[in-house]
Amino acid sequence: MDENVLPSKLFNRLSSAAEIVRSHGFIQVFSHHDADGISAAGIIAKTLSRADKEYAVTLFTTMNDEYFEIVKECGADCILMTDLGASYIRQLEKMDKKIIVLDHHSTPDDSETICYANPHLVGIDGMTSGCGATMAFLFSLFMNEENWDLVQIAFAGIAGDRQHINGLSGLNTYLLDEGVRRGLVKVTEGSLVPPGPMSKALYLTTDPYIRGVTGNQEGVSQILKDAGVSLDESFTDLTDDEKRRLSTLIAIKLTRQGVTLQTMKEVARTRYFLKDWGMDAESFADILNACGRSGVGGIGVSVCLGSDNDLVRAVELNNESKNKIVTSITDLDNKGLTQMEHLQHFDSTSSGFTGILCGIAMQFIGDPDKPTIGINSSDGKAKVSSRGMWQQLDKGIDLSSAMRLAADSVGGTGGGHKIASGASFEAGCEETFLANLDNILKEQLSSAK
Repeated sequence: MDENVLPSKLFNRLSSAAEIVRSHGFIQVFSHHDADGISAAGIIAKTLSRADKEYAVTLFTTMNDEYFEIVKECGADCILMTDLGASYIRQLEKMDKKIIVLDHHSTPDDSETICYANPHLVGIDGMTSGCGATMAFLFSLFMNEENWDLVQIAFAGIAGDRQHINGLSGLNTYLLDEGVRRGLVKVTEGSLVPPGPMSKALYLTTDPYIRGVTGNQEGVSQILKDAGVSLDESFTDLTDDEKRRLSTLIAIKLTRQGVTLQTMKEVARTRYFLKDWGMDAESFADILNACGRSGVGGIGVSVCLGSDNDLVRAVELNNESKNKIVTSITDLDNKGLTQMEHLQHFDSTSSGFTGILCGIAMQFIGDPDKPTIGINSSDGKAKVSSRGMWQQLDKGIDLSSAMRLAADSVGGTGGGHKIASGASFEAGCEETFLANLDNILKEQLSSAK
């Protein structure tokens, strides 16, 4: 790894992380269960396998005190955390183990006693310019420069955390430049028209979610007829004129739906095709996300390790998941969001998919001026997801801080990114949490004026 590529602090800490791993025979890996966390864990697992290290991977839905007890009680002398750990640095420092944290979430803490690498510590925005998989991949290069092929898995994490939406930046640009130069990643133009067989792709699309088309076979047939496109055509079969007509009809529907121009630009974003995987980064991320949501994140890690059988199973899970998401989001669209002064919210206890629905609702259903909050209250716990938009951040909204403070007010924990954050607390406190969160958002907006 060239010292000029990374800030010195990041370079030194990743180099130290590699030395720590080389000095241990067994490494316990902990990671998040979303696409970024699974791809990060997959990169680490593949790296450790190539280095002839024994390891175990455990995926968490979040990092809280309950899961931290599992970390504390594991018998490994060396622990490596990816896409997790930033909010538990002080607790990790108290453990008598060799600990490596490769995270990208905003953090108030640094550490000199554990090996902690985070873009935020060197002035790089971990929300947009380097995800958990980015950090895992950079670590992998310090282990062995021949691990460049794993950059393709890193792009699943980048796409999963939507860090490519407005163009790549920061650490991710290094991965792109080298990935393209080495023939591993190919940049392709985006479109409002979803990829794949048109009949299926439009029925299942939630990015964009098109009211009257998504989840509606009659609506799919009609928009294709209006565009002069056959039901059995695939995106790659379309002529430029067909793409233009279909894209225009989608844009008209989205405009009538109240979708902002910025969101439509984000939908028509650049895509990144991964040579060895035969799919783009977003498709790969969808597959890994489906594994995590289905509670079988280990299958996703196995996919990253190269298991063809698990890839087939993961694709099946993704198809099942997409159908359920379409049903859930169309139901939510019919019901509408509950409006408060500075936020809008919905209950996802019966449907699940809280984070996914939250993101779709924010961009394609809700009021673009208010953050969207989804709450799933089951098994005695309320798990909350929040999503914002860039225009809200410009006005002073910081969901990472707001969710942390609101969760703390009801005895829970929260945090994440300014534009997307989470929280968890005991069920029964939902109304108090929402009222406090609404007040916190009000204060943020007032302070920014």
